[in-house]
Amino acid sequence: MLKRVFDLCAATIGVLLLSPLLAAIGLWIRLDSPGPVLFRQVRVGRHGVPFAILKFRTMSARTDPRRLLTVGRDARITRAGRILRKYKLDELPQLFNVIHGTMSLVGPRPEVPRYVACYPARERALVLSVKPGITDWASILFKDENAILGAALDPEQAYIDTILPTKLEYYVRYVRERTFWVDLKIILRTLCAIAR
Repeated sequence: MLKRVFDLCAATIGVLLLSPLLAAIGLWIRLDSPGPVLFRQVRVGRHGVPFAILKFRTMSARTDPRRLLTVGRDARITRAGRILRKYKLDELPQLFNVIHGTMSLVGPRPEVPRYVACYPARERALVLSVKPGITDWASILFKDENAILGAALDPEQAYIDTILPTKLEYYVRYVRERTFWVDLKIILRTLCAIAR
């Protein structure tokens, strides 16, 4: 209950304080390339319930939705999208997911069904027992994930074989050790990582 109250209050305050920035980013996206301001994608939420995650659109509206990974200097990324991704500003609309209750500020990052299917059954049940979050330990560790995948011969296989298992270890660690103070620590570490 404390976590939900904190999430709701912090996300609401965040949206109110950041509303000028959110509006400015929305206008920038519309002027930069044709297409919607927001990008929606189905992710797996708590107890395996799918939901639509919100992000600012950073790619061409004509992008093939079957391509799930963004690799290196992906040609699909728009000019505005490069800046938004670099500073993680594309994630800000997820504050509305938090207000709606489908996400938390801190928790395992929600994956698409295709990659959740790669989780071993025991770990999958544990990770999906909590709400997914905007940030977590794995998000801090893999903040340059696109560049890492860009160096791989087969990016998707590298993601499944190398990055995803490491992320899953951090997801499991978070679920087992989560407290209100751990959440605050992760939020502060995330802000510091973005600032750096």
